[in-house]
Amino acid sequence: MKISIAADHAGVELKAALIKALPQIDWNDLGPSNKDSVDYPDYADRVARLINENPAQKGVLICGSGQGMAMRANKYPQVRAALVFQDETTKLARQHNDANILCLGSRFTDEKTAAQLVRTFLETPFEGGRHSSRVAKVNKPTEC
Repeated sequence: MKISIAADHAGVELKAALIKALPQIDWNDLGPSNKDSVDYPDYADRVARLINENPAQKGVLICGSGQGMAMRANKYPQVRAALVFQDETTKLARQHNDANILCLGSRFTDEKTAAQLVRTFLETPFEGGRHSSRVAKVNKPTEC
């Protein structure tokens, strides 16, 4: 499975470190390639559009806090982006929420931890069962 990954300028170094640390993953690097200032929503869109079209695929988004990427990615109806900082929340995001995009904060997550979180994200299956109806509700558009 190809894993799409993107960052903003604050996350570009962590993105490069993940690609290097996890060469067994077939990465689809959607940029950027340098630390020039960019707008995180533009890069969140690159990954979120692909995942929205095929929710079974997975993606990784990185910015300074991870929050901006998660907020933007979750605008897409089939995206369930999870901002995580530890292994347990990563497991639960997959098991209970069927998260399909992992969001990381480069200012709060070191390279070793980030690599472990990506491994956990990719290795943890969705449990289904009682969680399936909840995920369906998350995916259902709301009326304001």
